[in-house]
Amino acid sequence: MGLQEDFEQHAELVKTLKTKPSNDDLLILYGLYKQATVGPVNTDRPGIFSMKERAKWDSWKSYEAKSKEEAMSDYITKVKQLMEADTASS
Repeated sequence: MGLQEDFEQHAELVKTLKTKPSNDDLLILYGLYKQATVGPVNTDRPGIFSMKERAKWDSWKSYEAKSKEEAMSDYITKVKQLMEADTASS
């Protein structure tokens, strides 16, 4: 299986977690996903009163030095960690 297919599979698997990931983990997943699928940030940073959108933008921005392949690989690793923790907690 290629990296793209593996990434897409893990993007679906993360939706099956029994326990919702922490906000920090969700931000990591968001940033890596956006970097893997869109590339470097291509929008302006949201205003101070849009705290949720600003946190998501900041997370995405923090991964802009990663290549698409690195972001996909890191995303897969993070999903695997969350799945292991989810299984251990059940």
